[in-house]
Amino acid sequence: MTDAPRDARADALLQAVQEDAREAGLKIFLGAAPGVGKTFAMLSAARELRRQGVDVVVGLVETHGRAETAALLDGLELLPRRPGEPRGGRAMEEFDLDAALARRPAVLLVDELAHTNLAGGRHTKRWQDVAELLDAGIAVYTTLNVQHLESRNDQVRRITGVAVRETVPDAFLDRARDIVLVDLPPRELIGRLKQGKVYVPETAAAALNAFFSPGNLAALRELALETIAHHVDSDLRDQMLARGSAMTVRRRVMAAIDGYGQSEYLVRVTRRIAERRGAPWSVVFVDTGVPLDPERRERLDAAMRLAQRLGGEPVTLRGQAVADELLAHADREGVGQILIGRTRERPLARLLGISLTQRLMRRGAHMELTIIATPAERVQARRRARQPVRTASGGAYGYATAVIAVAFALAFAANTWLGVGNLSLIFLTAVLVVAVRSRMAVAVYAALLCFLGYNFFFTEPRYTLRISHPDDVLAVGLFLLAALVCSRLATRLATQVRSLRIAQVHARALLGLGQQLTASADAGGARQAGARAMATALDAEVAILARSADGQLQVAHAAPRAIQLSPQDMAAADWSERHCEPAGRFTDTLHGASGWALPLAVDEHRLGVAFVRLLANGKLDAERRRLALAMAQDLARALERARLADELEGARVQGETERLRNALLSSVSHDLRSPLAAMIGAAGTLVSYRHQLPEQELDQLLQSILGEGQRLDRYIQNLLDMTRLGHGTLTLNRDWIAADDIVASASARVRKLFPELRLQVHGTPGPVLLHVHPALIEQALFNILENAARFSPPGEAVRVDSRLANGQLMIDVADRGPGIPEEERARIFDMFYSVARGDRTPQSTGMGLAICRGMIGAHGGSVEALPGDGRGTTIRITLPVPPAPAADG
Repeated sequence: MTDAPRDARADALLQAVQEDAREAGLKIFLGAAPGVGKTFAMLSAARELRRQGVDVVVGLVETHGRAETAALLDGLELLPRRPGEPRGGRAMEEFDLDAALARRPAVLLVDELAHTNLAGGRHTKRWQDVAELLDAGIAVYTTLNVQHLESRNDQVRRITGVAVRETVPDAFLDRARDIVLVDLPPRELIGRLKQGKVYVPETAAAALNAFFSPGNLAALRELALETIAHHVDSDLRDQMLARGSAMTVRRRVMAAIDGYGQSEYLVRVTRRIAERRGAPWSVVFVDTGVPLDPERRERLDAAMRLAQRLGGEPVTLRGQAVADELLAHADREGVGQILIGRTRERPLARLLGISLTQRLMRRGAHMELTIIATPAERVQARRRARQPVRTASGGAYGYATAVIAVAFALAFAANTWLGVGNLSLIFLTAVLVVAVRSRMAVAVYAALLCFLGYNFFFTEPRYTLRISHPDDVLAVGLFLLAALVCSRLATRLATQVRSLRIAQVHARALLGLGQQLTASADAGGARQAGARAMATALDAEVAILARSADGQLQVAHAAPRAIQLSPQDMAAADWSERHCEPAGRFTDTLHGASGWALPLAVDEHRLGVAFVRLLANGKLDAERRRLALAMAQDLARALERARLADELEGARVQGETERLRNALLSSVSHDLRSPLAAMIGAAGTLVSYRHQLPEQELDQLLQSILGEGQRLDRYIQNLLDMTRLGHGTLTLNRDWIAADDIVASASARVRKLFPELRLQVHGTPGPVLLHVHPALIEQALFNILENAARFSPPGEAVRVDSRLANGQLMIDVADRGPGIPEEERARIFDMFYSVARGDRTPQSTGMGLAICRGMIGAHGGSVEALPGDGRGTTIRITLPVPPAPAADG
């Protein structure tokens, strides 16, 4: 064992002993984004410790109004917070580090590790407070989002476009004894956000359009998993080193270089592969003792320096067998993937199976072997793939002549040992080689040339075209026939192979395009996917153009980069879109354009244009043409499906709007006419008989006009409020107000409207402050009380009970009316629902409860209908109760 492994094992043993000796530890609950349940998981773990008799204290926990999280605080000791400087007129509170050090619990809960402390504290950042707690011997449970890690800051900004200012150094995570991943799929997290379980509704809508997109959440989730994997691998490596083993789960990546031209390129490729896998990597050179020339030595040193700068480990091994040394080192270091460049062994080494690649494949079956080609080699391979056959006549016939010359040389050399019949096999092989690499005409040329040379040089009499023996005539004739047949079959097979290869490429391109179009949700996504797929498959610049609202043809999406279209290009695209025919280059219409314009149309529906500008060679062969037309047709069908989906959605919305319009007209005709008729009747009586009526009847008529006018005003106000809620223009001017004041004000309004109503109000035992829009909450409660008063039988009381539960205020309004069937309780909050029920609910438009739900929901609360006690209905309002502000002075 060398000194380095022995030292590493000693360090690992020492670290393990030190960790076991520490009483305090840091446990981090890591998540990909807010709302995944980190605080909930931390509180659940704390309650379990509490049940086991551990002294657990809550230093600071932010519930953000989530009832299920706040419920977990019951039974846990809460540490008083330190008051901070007010912000925006609001009193602020902060974690009290000195109180925590004085209390010295066994485990302390401190939420939001990356938080920046308020002015006046000992430390600027909360993680510095936690560091001091750990140094004092107090175990800490805390929460952290992956975007707050210092090393992930740039990645998060590139992914989300949001610059995270509050960060935690990665070195601080090394102090954590345990890191718990709290994970939630993006769809469930977005669902929680829409339900108001992460942010309040107005903040949640902005978050859905920015940070909380499915793509962002998936990328952040991957970053969190990589962070956890890194720490798990580090812990496992230390434990295995302490036990004398180098096995790791996260296998290392190793590159083997030789100091030739592709060494630095191989180092960069290795670094990218290791970064994607999140694995450590190294670069290895095997010194076999052969002196290196200065140029190769300089390239080798440059590659090793590059590996060190990029974060890899440069290693030099010494030995005679390169493959043996590489495999032995890979086994010692836990390498799972070996990368090598294209080896330069001669064909004889490959034939004997002793090349470096073959040895590594035979002996390293438990590892992944990757062979990397240089960019220049890949360009040459793509060029050969595009032109697999030499189509130029001079080049093809020159190639055939060279092969035949080699065959003649071999035949002259073997003429001493082989008979004439066997020599024909050499020429037959030459014909097959030419047929496989060229077209049929060249193969026939080779067959005839071999036939004439075989007859002239090797059959008796030699150096003439005459044949003396009948057997030779048969042999020469059969040779010509066999050569022609073999050349035909070989050419046909080569053509079929090329056709199958082209068909496979086309099918793969169309399949990829179809998968991307299927995943696209709208026309914009389909255009983007189509442009990207066509640019990749056709090796071209592609722009998808569409008509704007003002009728102008504009570039909607382009790939692989933004593309500038000249006026002539735009003219070709416009002509193609209007006439549904290709235009531009490679056509007879506006062929001066720089690209080919393909119409995107289905039947009579014109959906845009695909403008294709070829990059390689600038030529459009038949295969590319067919592929481009097929991809444009698939894209057009996807755009047509998106158009039909939009039309169906528009029809659905129009039908829903028409239904609501009919319900509103029905409401106006049945309910709004009643107060108008009463007011007109009372006013007419006053006009006609005001001098003849006694004073008491005059007062009754005036009261009737006033009451019906107020009733009409409430109907109109409900319509206006519903319109504001539907268009999202309802603004919340929040203020602090006591809950009992809101209940008292709404109760007074209801008593004025229903003087004979018995109203029993039971408030909370102590004062409860709400941070709400007082007028909106009062209006919502008034609507529910009015609804209960209308359905309550005469003489029966309506109860209003207020209470606190799990950090929320619950207001129950219970009546003794006929009740609501269970299947209809959820629908009573729908707009105009009572109108659809006909005359069962007189004097009601069906908007009061719908408005109530909208107003309460705008404050992060909820409204639900529950069965009454015995009979009747109970409507429950639930509102979040934020921490009360500190009193001035």
